[in-house]
Amino acid sequence: MEQEFFNHPTAIIDEGCKIGKGTKIWHFSHIMPNCTLGENCNIGQNVVISPEVVLGRNVKVQNNVSIYTGVTCDDDVFLGPSMVFTNVINPRSAVNRKNEYAKTHVGKGASIGANATIVCGHDIGEYAFIGAGAVVTKNVPPYSLWVGNPAKQMGWISEYGHRLKFDKDGNAECEESKHKYKLEGGQVNKVVK
Repeated sequence: MEQEFFNHPTAIIDEGCKIGKGTKIWHFSHIMPNCTLGENCNIGQNVVISPEVVLGRNVKVQNNVSIYTGVTCDDDVFLGPSMVFTNVINPRSAVNRKNEYAKTHVGKGASIGANATIVCGHDIGEYAFIGAGAVVTKNVPPYSLWVGNPAKQMGWISEYGHRLKFDKDGNAECEESKHKYKLEGGQVNKVVK
């Protein structure tokens, strides 16, 4: 049976991995045992994906990213260059904490910028946007924009990645897609007609 994904000859793919059709794995990347990568993912150079990580369809992982055990990403997630997930709150070299890995979930369409760090146990909501260099130390709501160290919410963002400006009634429109959004009770939802 012909392989339905591409891997560069320098990439290492360990046993038990499931890799979707159309996925590309580039130079010097290591996909560790029992990972699941959905269809049409792009795994950049020098990426480490630890055992049992799950990536959905069309996930873009840029160069030098570390995705540790306990992380799951839904479809259409973007992970910027050199960003990292942690998986233990209090790591120590001399203390084995493999049974204490905290889970982190990244929702559909979310983007995490270059050099950002996601401290384990904190979920990133769908279509959220984490700015370059941010250090996320709490859960991130859907459609929210976070920057800084520690990261703080700076506003709301559309599915196309544009800042949303809400009127007094809590209504906003994406400048590119013209999709409409509603802010109620501290949450943003896309208005579906």
